[in-house]
Amino acid sequence: MPGQRVGRSSTSGSALEKTLRITEALTAFGGPHRLAELSVAAGVPKSSTYRILVSLVEQGYAVTDGEGSYGVGLRLRTLAAEIGADRPEGIGELLEFLQKCTGQTVHLALRSGNALTYIRKIESTVRTHPTSSRVGMRVPLHATAIGKAVLAHLAPEETEGILRATGMPALTRRTVTHRADLADELRTVRERGYAVDDEEHEPSVRCLGVPVFDRAGVPVGGVGLTASAFLSTRAELERFAPALQEAARGVQRRLQLGG
Repeated sequence: MPGQRVGRSSTSGSALEKTLRITEALTAFGGPHRLAELSVAAGVPKSSTYRILVSLVEQGYAVTDGEGSYGVGLRLRTLAAEIGADRPEGIGELLEFLQKCTGQTVHLALRSGNALTYIRKIESTVRTHPTSSRVGMRVPLHATAIGKAVLAHLAPEETEGILRATGMPALTRRTVTHRADLADELRTVRERGYAVDDEEHEPSVRCLGVPVFDRAGVPVGGVGLTASAFLSTRAELERFAPALQEAARGVQRRLQLGG
């Protein structure tokens, strides 16, 4: 495996050092890589390598095929893209432009296991209304606009597995809690290209979400607009769908170029 380190003690180093070495091995040319390869390249025992990889997958820094191979996750690609973004079409600039065009709060979230993790948030500068969202926060798929945009484009068996594992708890009185109702909504999402959270995750908050795909066409997260239900009707928010879709395509291109 390219980049393999020879002679490194498999027991030396702090947990942080081991994590960094595994991350370096993960990004070596020729991925995805097998667990055994990563263990040898990083100089970390296989059992410790596995535990660290599980954590990296949960946080979105790594991905796995479930059969022992691991690759670079979209969250790590995001960091790479942002570090290298020295042109106006960088991810941060795209999200900021979207916020200025719409006046609404903008979120970028990536799938992390059976949930989403917010990795960017740009607050509205006009007509502000406080929301509970924050960078690093994990939120469910079934009750958020970005989450439903992701679910709509997963393989049916994967969507079913997620919902079976997490359930569909009611977070507000408007949360969709029945599989059949959600299935109908996901069909609509696929047809129109965006999803809506109409006070389903948080009272008095409406969101619009568009998926972001990796190079294989798998939805790995999305971009969303968040507005106060007191200040914007659903129809007013949905008028921003074309701008949101265009921004999501730009973010997707930048993320894919990150690796």
